[in-house]
Amino acid sequence: MKHCPFLILALFATFVACKKSEPAATAQPTKTAFTVTSIEGYIAKTGPLTAAVTASGSLVAAEETILHPEASGRVVTINLPEGKMVAKGVLLLKVFDTDIKTQIEKLKTQLKQAEITEQRLAELLKVKGVSQQEYDLAALQVQTLKSEIELQQIYIQKTELRAPYDGIIGLRKISPGAYVTPATEIATIRAASALKLDFAVPEKYSNLLRVGQTVSFTVEGSPGNHTAKIVATEQRIEADTRNLNVRALVNGSKGLLPGAFADVNLILGDKKDALLIPNQAIIPQARNKQVIVSRGGKAQFVTVKTGVRQANMIEITEGLAAGDTVATTGVLFLRPDSPVKFSKVD
Repeated sequence: MKHCPFLILALFATFVACKKSEPAATAQPTKTAFTVTSIEGYIAKTGPLTAAVTASGSLVAAEETILHPEASGRVVTINLPEGKMVAKGVLLLKVFDTDIKTQIEKLKTQLKQAEITEQRLAELLKVKGVSQQEYDLAALQVQTLKSEIELQQIYIQKTELRAPYDGIIGLRKISPGAYVTPATEIATIRAASALKLDFAVPEKYSNLLRVGQTVSFTVEGSPGNHTAKIVATEQRIEADTRNLNVRALVNGSKGLLPGAFADVNLILGDKKDALLIPNQAIIPQARNKQVIVSRGGKAQFVTVKTGVRQANMIEITEGLAAGDTVATTGVLFLRPDSPVKFSKVD
């Protein structure tokens, strides 16, 4: 065992040489927080707000009817002055009715004979010459013929198409001699006295509308602003659009045509202390809306409720307080709790 110390020294030298031959461990980089600095902010504050809503609408005639005949047959008379006014009750179209008139004459002849028979039996009944039953049958025949004549006269009326109200006739769609049925469209008549304006507003403004409220609107091709007065609402919210349908009566419809597109401006009221932020600060979500607020130098995503939207600003009704700083640019680069450093704050 004299060589034991030398053996130990040899093993130690080999171990040290192996350690020196191992590559040095790669240094791990230190993780540093990334701060987004190319963003701008806005300090939310209260101020006066005019609650105005813009909407798209359409002008419709106060009354509009598609004319159809009630009876089938060949057209013998047409009085449809296209684009001109007609008075209520004016005959517009006549269908062939000679066969019905002939039937009426036949029934009138039968009625005269039935009335003579009834009178004769009435005299005989006084002297017990006939039974009460025989007289009753004769009287029933008279009444039946009278009813038949009235029915045929109604058929005569159905061969005539008359104007249901004072209005302007549109373009006629048939010619003299055409065969028509109740399904045939003859023309359209529109009341020329007034126009109605139909438009829709979002559900959140529905409680601010009232009957008698005035709205202004513009129509392409017609200079200046026009006004209308709200007369009714649908009284239900459309499930697919979440809008309330509104109808207003146009004040002075000169120069306006039914079917025209209208840009509607509706003033719903004024607020003195509305909380406003820029529109671009809003981050739309599937079910709500969010904004990014800087709190303690870190980004916080806050769910908010909005009110009236203007051209550049939007009202916040819930979720923010005056003095909160919201991000208006660079919102796509921010994550929850990421450090925030604004390059500009308005």
